Amino acid sequence: MASEDGLRRLRLSFEGEVQGVGFRWTARKVANEIGATGWVRNEWDGSVSMELQGTDNQIARFFGMMSHAWGRYQPSYVIADKEEIAVVADEYSFRVRF
Repeated sequence: MASEDGLRRLRLSFEGEVQGVGFRWTARKVANEIGATGWVRNEWDGSVSMELQGTDNQIARFFGMMSHAWGRYQPSYVIADKEEIAVVADEYSFRVRF
């Protein structure tokens, strides 16, 4: 579902060691460094939801940099759900939602 300018948007759900470890703040830092947009938030059930928008290259770099950002401490998590959704126009940053 890529747009004319090559953007894609993914709706993701992460489960595992994702709350209380800086996951959201690391995601925001990485996404903003590579120019991806969207948002991330903690959910009541202990999971983390995210919408990530960027090119195929930005999305691949996001996941590579997220793995690298943790250094020797690798929190244990899985992507429990992934769905391609419509691109959001006029979005300029990646935010942490509360």
